[in-house]
Amino acid sequence: MTAYKHISVKPLAGSLGAEISGVDLRQIGDETFDEIRKAWLDHLVVFFRDQKLTPDQQIAFCKRFGEIHHHPFVKGMDDYPDILEIIKEETDTRAFGSTWHTDQMFNPKPAKATILFAKETPDAGGDTMFTNQYMAYETLSDGMKAMIDNVKTWNVGSRKKLSASDGMGSVSDGRYKGNDKMASKIRDPGDLVTEAAHPLVRTHPETGRKALYIGNHSVGLHGFADKEARPLLDYLMTHSVQPEMSCRFRWEVGSMAIWDNRCTMHRALNDYPGKRRRMHRITICGDAPF
Repeated sequence: MTAYKHISVKPLAGSLGAEISGVDLRQIGDETFDEIRKAWLDHLVVFFRDQKLTPDQQIAFCKRFGEIHHHPFVKGMDDYPDILEIIKEETDTRAFGSTWHTDQMFNPKPAKATILFAKETPDAGGDTMFTNQYMAYETLSDGMKAMIDNVKTWNVGSRKKLSASDGMGSVSDGRYKGNDKMASKIRDPGDLVTEAAHPLVRTHPETGRKALYIGNHSVGLHGFADKEARPLLDYLMTHSVQPEMSCRFRWEVGSMAIWDNRCTMHRALNDYPGKRRRMHRITICGDAPF
């Protein structure tokens, strides 16, 4: 068990997740940050409570993890383009990120980390689920591991052609129907590549561990017929989200989560009709999976 000098770390579940306390993220030294990063690599996702960061302070903290990545399909805030503001209004029926996924998997170099900061939360509901993809791989049979070891998934960012025909000059593809605020943020990715093949089993570049790398962006297996790929993808997705491999985080205003997209999936629960939720998200650039 790791001993920490500057932070306290309490595991949230047996599979993954830990709450870190005793730290103000507005003012941390290099040694404290190194311990946070170590806890993040060990627990896959870490959580903080009662943080009071301004957008500038959140950006400065996030840059310690690496270069900030901008979502190719969704605009950041006008004053802070590094931050994607995720909002579900009281009248909305759809939540952003409500299916199991890992962020930016359709990018040739998917996001390494995601940092989400709660600005407004419902009194109940709106939790986020996480699952351990190291464990998902390690609990497969030897036969399944051998079969998928060199297989690649095909991942896409949009399954619909973008159109600017909404009469307001904004781009829309219908994917956020039921959430007007998020639909208004849709943009054309231009020349950015938003489809990619990735190893179904990836090796984490920092820990050296193997993880099952899959999510809702995975629409097929490279070189496989659809009717061959779909049953295998469905099985692996179902296998990955067993309760024993997951944890659940209850948000409060001032809560922050940092998760490792290279070895986790996550899902935002849409169980708070008639209530508002507002979050500030920053993603960190990653490398090509191998």
